[in-house]
Amino acid sequence: MPDDQNIILAKHRMEKAKGTYLAAMENFSNARYLDANNRAYYSIFHSLRAILAIDRVDFKKHSGVISYFREKYIKTNLFEEKHSDIISKASMIRNKSDYEDFYIASREESQEQIDNAKVFYDAVEEYLLGYMESR
Repeated sequence: MPDDQNIILAKHRMEKAKGTYLAAMENFSNARYLDANNRAYYSIFHSLRAILAIDRVDFKKHSGVISYFREKYIKTNLFEEKHSDIISKASMIRNKSDYEDFYIASREESQEQIDNAKVFYDAVEEYLLGYMESR
């Protein structure tokens, strides 16, 4: 796939990340915290996949996407360790929110997830802008 197509795909995935972030905020404002947690996680996940588009790789499982990002971007200090922590917590909270029958998401927890999704999205956006400018 030519490089321009990878950039188009990365931009598309960032639009998905932005959309799911906005959905997280809407769910939060309607006190639907389980749904807000899910959407905050997916904002992070789509941001991750935007970076993978630049590298011309993708994985069928979320764990593959996350592992690749950690290996190529966290361990090489292209992103800070806090970004890895954001992914871990978002994944854990999303799994609880989606799959545990009696899990109750708090307002504070959901706000933290939304805040973290914004931090992650902003970091990926900054990285991608730098990548595109250096081409």
